[in-house]
Amino acid sequence: MLTVNMLEAKTQLSKLVEAVESGDESEIIIARAGKPAARLVPLEAPRKRVKIGFFNGKYDIPEPSPELDAEIARMFGVED
Repeated sequence: MLTVNMLEAKTQLSKLVEAVESGDESEIIIARAGKPAARLVPLEAPRKRVKIGFFNGKYDIPEPSPELDAEIARMFGVED
């Protein structure tokens, strides 16, 4: 864990950000008058989105059943 003072952080911000982005530093503490004031850490990588249709053809989906639909409606108190 690297600790830098405020002036150094201002002048070297690009390099400090690059260091946490690349993984060279897990976090950088920015100090004011020798006391820790802020922490510079990398953001989590964005989660990969699942494409629509990813499971297309992998599962059988039954045809709708009017009897089952009516039973479910009754369970939820919805009447036709």
